[in-house]
Amino acid sequence: MFKQKKFLIGGIIILIALGYLGYTAFAGAATYYYTVNEVLGKGSSIYGDTMRVEGQVLVGSVQQESAGRMWKFTISDADGQQSLPVIYRGVVPDTFEEGNPVVVEGILGSDGIFQAKTLMPKCPSKYEPEV
Repeated sequence: MFKQKKFLIGGIIILIALGYLGYTAFAGAATYYYTVNEVLGKGSSIYGDTMRVEGQVLVGSVQQESAGRMWKFTISDADGQQSLPVIYRGVVPDTFEEGNPVVVEGILGSDGIFQAKTLMPKCPSKYEPEV
């Protein structure tokens, strides 16, 4: 009888631990990202918060500095009405191009510049052959 109780208690502890690990993994993977409009609409209440922002890289806004390790560019919303300046330090993926959609993860400073720690270019909706 005592061995059965130990087995049952051990099983319950393992199930609780697995449930907790599954919940924390899902919560981390299901991070919502904002659009440029949503970020700018929140005003100063989000300064210093870590977040993800989706936007389109404005054509002509990309500047490369510090031997290719610092990038400055601007992302805009879908209709191009509002824009957000971004600074990213690191290696840029091959699919990062002007005019393409991108998701940046980082912190919005009180100066209105988004300090990106992660840069995730999104795949274009359709691929076209090179001419």
